[in-house]
Amino acid sequence: MSSTPTSPTTEIDFSAITAYQRYKLMASLIVPRPIALVTTQNDQGVINAAPFSMFNMLGEDPPILMISINKLQDELLKDTSANILANGEFVVHIADEPMAEQMHRCGDKLPASESELDAVGLTSAPSRTVRPPRIVEAPVAFECKLSEKLETASRHIFIGEVKWLHAREGLIDLERYRVHLQHYFPVARFGASFYVRTRDRFSMEAATAINTIDSLD
Repeated sequence: MSSTPTSPTTEIDFSAITAYQRYKLMASLIVPRPIALVTTQNDQGVINAAPFSMFNMLGEDPPILMISINKLQDELLKDTSANILANGEFVVHIADEPMAEQMHRCGDKLPASESELDAVGLTSAPSRTVRPPRIVEAPVAFECKLSEKLETASRHIFIGEVKWLHAREGLIDLERYRVHLQHYFPVARFGASFYVRTRDRFSMEAATAINTIDSLD
């Protein structure tokens, strides 16, 4: 019996490399990733905004999403983590092409007493169910309350339950609850400091349509 020829592969034992090396490989290979631009608020009322690409939807009943935030050296926390742990509220925004540069600049390190929104020229507006405000320029904003949290040696993982959705006027068809994708152009994270646009799209229709939620994802 002849064996099927295989292509040469690079083999890496994850237990034999450092955490940073694992991060570089995973963050550059598991792509593209959606980006959560998260607003939180501290006890002094300062609005923090920061982007995180270790983020995704986890389910719809209940409607939950996840953001994973790395710890700093000496067990210090990023402002987003500290604020969520303190009050359990945050707003997740999806950034599109017009605000991509401002989203990226929100990742710059600022003192906790200064707001990234002011620094990059983004506008805030009151949320409906949580204290942190939403960003007006974002096409989508999900108001979230902390549902569960996990902690690893290097990260805090926050699972938030979506309480309210804000969407740009005309983006959602409220009769069919469909998104007008021809008007929606979010950006995603690629490896290192690279991003990708979402304009190059294609459809693959099943031979027999299955009328389920999963078939519409």
